[in-house]
Amino acid sequence: CEAILQFYDVSEEHGLSEQRVREQRLKHGPNKLDDQEKQSLLALVLAQFEDLLVRILLLSAVVSFFLAYFDETSQTEGWTAYVEPLVILLILIANAFVGVWQESNAEKALDALKKLQPDHASVLRGGSWRTIEAEDLVPGDVVEVRV
Repeated sequence: CEAILQFYDVSEEHGLSEQRVREQRLKHGPNKLDDQEKQSLLALVLAQFEDLLVRILLLSAVVSFFLAYFDETSQTEGWTAYVEPLVILLILIANAFVGVWQESNAEKALDALKKLQPDHASVLRGGSWRTIEAEDLVPGDVVEVRV
């Protein structure tokens, strides 16, 4: 506990000084989750193909398709010559589906966290307890936790 108090230059009896609060606010900004613009479904799907490994697999599927198309034995094999590129493409599509699903779940979890965030906090500053907007909290504040 003492190490934390020393690290943030805060007194357990008086809390942070107004000067220290201003310094911390300038350094860390407001205590709130950033508002992020919702991405469209198409943007989420396209984002799944920005990974280098996914692009390499996509390129290998295209090369495999062209090799099968121009191979003389593919005429006798029929559609089975295209199994390898199709499997790669199906894996990439499944990967994109899972990625979009995870992204949408993460957005829902972030929205739920924003709803749980309290509006006000009781904080010790300059030797007295006050109620402030939760957005005005800074690292090092001594806060009262209620259950």
